[in-house]
Amino acid sequence: MENVVEKLNENLQVIYRRVVDADKALDQLQQQGKAKHSQIFADDAGFAQTSNRFQPYLEELAGNVAKLQTQSEQEAQKTLVLVVKQMESMFVTLNNLTNILSK
Repeated sequence: MENVVEKLNENLQVIYRRVVDADKALDQLQQQGKAKHSQIFADDAGFAQTSNRFQPYLEELAGNVAKLQTQSEQEAQKTLVLVVKQMESMFVTLNNLTNILSK
């Protein structure tokens, strides 16, 4: 599990850099009267958070990755499934936003 957590943390670093840029872009869009959404992810994306910015979702994801190190094997397996779902949602949504903004 240690190697898995290490790889997840590497991915979190990549996501963090992209989240900072995405939230700045969303702030700019909102100042232009755009980006009027109330939350980024649908309720079924695996996040307990609801926010119109990525940072709270990233914090939840990072907390779940940290939990993996202290959980029993059985609990960690359940959390790992959630973490993978959340991480995939983050990458896909960040990629989609980047594609939209680059047009």
